[in-house]
Amino acid sequence: MGNKKTKKITDEMGNLIKQLNEHNYRYHVLDSPAIPDEEYDRLFRKLKELEEAHGHVMTDSPTLRVGAPPLDKFDKVIHRKPMLSLDNAFSYDELRDFDIRIKRLLKSDSEIMYTVEPKYDGLAVEISYENGVLVRASTRGDGNTGEDVTLNVKTIMSVPLALPDDKRPPRWIDIRGEIFMLIADFEELNRRRNELGEALFANPRNASAGSIRQLDSSITASRKLNISFYGAGHVEGLPVGTHLELMEWLRSNRFTTPDIKAAKGIEEVIRVVGSIEKERESLPFEIDGAVVKVNDIAIQNILGEKTREPRWAIAYKFAAHQGITRINDIIASVGRIGTITPIAILEPVKIGGVTVSRSTLHNWDELDRKDIRIGDKVVVERAGDVIPHVIEVLTDERTGKERKFKVPKACPVCGSHVEQEEGEVAFRCVGLNCPAQVREKIRHFSSRAAMDIEGMGEKNVELLSERGLIRSFSDIYILDKEALSGLPRFADRSADNLIKAIEKSKRTTLARFLFALGIRHVGEFGSKLLARNFRELKDLYNVDIEPLVSIKQLGEKTAAAVSGFFAEKRNIEALNSLVAMGIKISNPDFRDNEDEAGTLSGLTFVVTGSMPEPRNRIEKLIEEHGGHASSSVSGRTDYVVAGENPGSKLNKARELGIAVISYDELVKMVEEDQGTLF
Repeated sequence: MGNKKTKKITDEMGNLIKQLNEHNYRYHVLDSPAIPDEEYDRLFRKLKELEEAHGHVMTDSPTLRVGAPPLDKFDKVIHRKPMLSLDNAFSYDELRDFDIRIKRLLKSDSEIMYTVEPKYDGLAVEISYENGVLVRASTRGDGNTGEDVTLNVKTIMSVPLALPDDKRPPRWIDIRGEIFMLIADFEELNRRRNELGEALFANPRNASAGSIRQLDSSITASRKLNISFYGAGHVEGLPVGTHLELMEWLRSNRFTTPDIKAAKGIEEVIRVVGSIEKERESLPFEIDGAVVKVNDIAIQNILGEKTREPRWAIAYKFAAHQGITRINDIIASVGRIGTITPIAILEPVKIGGVTVSRSTLHNWDELDRKDIRIGDKVVVERAGDVIPHVIEVLTDERTGKERKFKVPKACPVCGSHVEQEEGEVAFRCVGLNCPAQVREKIRHFSSRAAMDIEGMGEKNVELLSERGLIRSFSDIYILDKEALSGLPRFADRSADNLIKAIEKSKRTTLARFLFALGIRHVGEFGSKLLARNFRELKDLYNVDIEPLVSIKQLGEKTAAAVSGFFAEKRNIEALNSLVAMGIKISNPDFRDNEDEAGTLSGLTFVVTGSMPEPRNRIEKLIEEHGGHASSSVSGRTDYVVAGENPGSKLNKARELGIAVISYDELVKMVEEDQGTLF
């Protein structure tokens, strides 16, 4: 009976994996999704629940893509066939010389059949498949020895974890590709890092390399990486005669490949290279050239390799997109979560066919490090659609009239206080109703865990903001049906529903309200801590940092952010305005004395493995009794609550000497508090 049940579950998991991998392929490779995101998420959750319940993960499960426990270091991998670099050509005459050399080596005057493809500006990797299953991925390294980045590469959604069942896979194949990041994703990553005060990546290539070499693969999984497969190294059991046939085999097995063209003779090659260079500006990713290869694999073998590069391939490198201009002014720009960024106003200059008049200076540390001043002559680089940036100051051109630009003391948009946290490079506006931040703040304010205003999602917030209907939190509470009538997506029923949701949100708790304000570093748990220690909202007005720091589990950064927020006069005015709109704030979380603090007060728990109750309910139980539920095990963890199949978190707890308890033991710990557990 048990075997039948196990087989049924295994079959169900296999069917889910097949469905999910098909949808991954359609979404990430074909760019043609067949189901809504919600349906994909439902299937994914179902598979994850089955895997957690039965302690088994199949080799091609998409759940392997979310990351694994951090590594101490990367293991070394010796490539079965060296990953060579390419010789470069910087002119069409050098391409013609390449063709002459090949004909001389072959002792033939016949036109050679070549292939031409874009040269992605990324990080080269080799991915090995044994009997159709991904077994290893490694970086190029020095060409002979690379680093094992298997866990990280598995997080890239377009990398097949196994080849299709209906194909006969080769016994072994090392497939080579270039990991890269879309320009839009690179800009978004740098924007987030800038807001967090983290070092910026210089370009998409550096971002890709930094992401794939993370010891914690969950960080890699959070970055949007792509890959394009361009060839193979060691192969056993795959009879292909040309590079084009190899590319066709890769495509038929769901590997993404570059847009490759056949070209007979070097003049046709030059024509194709020229067309790729013209398309360069319109591509959503960076390329720095075109790769030319002899198509016939038998001829490739005859030509062989030199010490560092093959004789049968060459890279034609495109010129960098740079220009020299002058900085006429520097202004401070306020981002959607309050980060203040210096922007250079340039004397207009044409770079790569596009007129450039602005350049990001990233942050104030960057401004100081490069000693960029108003009036400086600078070298500006633009690649693809990446925002132009200053790469060099021509200090020899200075006249002495150049001026440094200081960090503004007040927000240039709303006039609120500007602050910088210790150890960070970013400066931020703390204004609650800062117009530059209004959309992001209102979206968060309306979210389910905050004021829970259903119908005030991202698109509707954007629409209402564009129409000038919401410029602050208070504006939400003066919306009426008349104001909404005639707007896109607002029929009578949807308008009624939004007005009802707004009215319903007027009754809330202090913890929810504080979370809704979007104070930096104050999440749901931090909001609960504040609500437990302050009876009313007004008790936080102009609060000193000392009573905040004394709250257990409320860190110094959070305390400083809270104190700074409630010291801003404009914020207090905005809060009073909201209360005047009829918002009623209760505080069921407030605890008058230490005896009411909860039996788990000051303790941090991590819940792992299969439990008799849903994990979110157990974590809620912990927080209701004063504890903190964390998702990862660290030196700050007090207890790990382990169920069946606890996985790597249990191992880490044992390594760190952290106490491990069962669900029943957790229940006993909270039985002293009043009230029912569930």
